Amino acid sequence: MISLVIPAYNEAGNIEALVREAFELLPADLLGEVIVVDDCSTDDGVARLVALRETHPRLRVLRHARNAGQSASVRTGVAAARYPLVATLDGDGQNPPGDIPALVAAYDPDGPQLVGGVREKRRDTRSKRIASRLANGLRRRVLNDDCPDTGCGLKVFERDRHLALPFFHGQHRYLPALFRAYGARTAYIAVGDRARQHGASHYTNWKRGLQGVPDLIGVRWLVMRARPARAEEVA
Repeated sequence: MISLVIPAYNEAGNIEALVREAFELLPADLLGEVIVVDDCSTDDGVARLVALRETHPRLRVLRHARNAGQSASVRTGVAAARYPLVATLDGDGQNPPGDIPALVAAYDPDGPQLVGGVREKRRDTRSKRIASRLANGLRRRVLNDDCPDTGCGLKVFERDRHLALPFFHGQHRYLPALFRAYGARTAYIAVGDRARQHGASHYTNWKRGLQGVPDLIGVRWLVMRARPARAEEVA
């Protein structure tokens, strides 16, 4: 079974429908719980989710006391997860929950320990698609992570491996590179992508660019310095 972690910030128009869809589409013997981590939103999303728990008792709602960012929200949810395998979705509703079983099926404890989605026929604006293509190309050259779409929120990975990674603001964009640097194998499969139905993106190309450059330099340093080691207990 899996824990599904959904970070959300001011997604009241999307998050309730997304959670309902997850419970409707994912088999009960696969979906152990849904954890929505609200990043100190100013809308009524939390109230809607609390009401939804009456009919969906496997829904858990966590709320940050202050806005901490998407990476912190993902980590909060992963740390709270009750199952060893975690799936993640973005809270804007653009990632189809119905694609999760395919990612879970591709996971293997012996590798890959992280399975990421690669969005086909992206529904973002042309400028975002171009910016994403350039950013992915640069990141792959610098980090050699072999990930075609690190920005896709659809991922399945091992809880403990995620929590063992060095944490920093923006970490969620570099999970494939970090998993590989610390001894895990990764794989990627095609997933869907949908247009946002409500609200607006919290990121702009300019904002991503400003954050991305120092992050890329820092992750490059972490990857170069990583020295994963295995130990066996002496009989």
